[in-house]
Amino acid sequence: MPLRLAAAQAVPIAFDGRWKALKFPRLTPTRFGLGGGTLTIQGQGGSSLIYLPAPEAARAARTARWSWSVSRSVPPTDLSRKGGDDRNIALYFVFMDPQAAARLSPDTSPRRLLSNRSARVLIYVWGGNHAAGSAIPSPYLGGRGVTIALRPSGTGQAQARADLAVDYARAFGQAPGTLVGLAVSADNDDTDSALQASISGLTLS
Repeated sequence: MPLRLAAAQAVPIAFDGRWKALKFPRLTPTRFGLGGGTLTIQGQGGSSLIYLPAPEAARAARTARWSWSVSRSVPPTDLSRKGGDDRNIALYFVFMDPQAAARLSPDTSPRRLLSNRSARVLIYVWGGNHAAGSAIPSPYLGGRGVTIALRPSGTGQAQARADLAVDYARAFGQAPGTLVGLAVSADNDDTDSALQASISGLTLS
C-alpha cells in the first residue's frame, strides 16, 4: 500500500542565512541578496544557485505561491538546449520517495542531491521563449527534472501559484513523494547578458 503524506499547512519560507550557495566552475556567481521575505537577484554573464533543505513542516507540500519581478531581463532562449538556456529566475522543488527521503542527511550537498537517482525536480522558470505552461525536460537531469515555463523572457511583476501535485503527475506520471529541498538559480552566461530580479512571499502548503 503506498505511503500517504498528511496535507501540509501553509509554511512561509524566509530567504535567510540558512540558504547555501552552490557555485559553478568558471562562471561568475549570481549575486543573491537574502532579505527575509524577499530575495534579490543580480547577474552579469554568469550563473549560480542557492539551496535550502525543505523545513520539516513543508515536506508534505503540494502547492506553492510566490511573487516575482524582473526589471532587467535576459533575451529569449530555448530552455531545452544545454548551454543555451539562460533564464531570469528558476525556482526548484526537489522531491524523493519517502523511504529515500528518510535516509537523506540534512548535510547532503545540492550537487549530490540533484544527482540522486531517487530525486525528481520541478523547475518553475521566468525566461525562455516557450508558451506559458510548457513542460520541458531539463537538459541537465537525465529525465529526473522538468522545467515549467511560467513566463517568457521580459520584464514585469506577477503573482505565481504552482500546483506541485498536478505538475509532478504530468511530468513523472505519479504522485509526488516528500519535498526535500528548494533552490533558486539565475542563468545569463550563454547570452552574456545582465539581469535584475526578485522573489518574495514564498509560501508552501
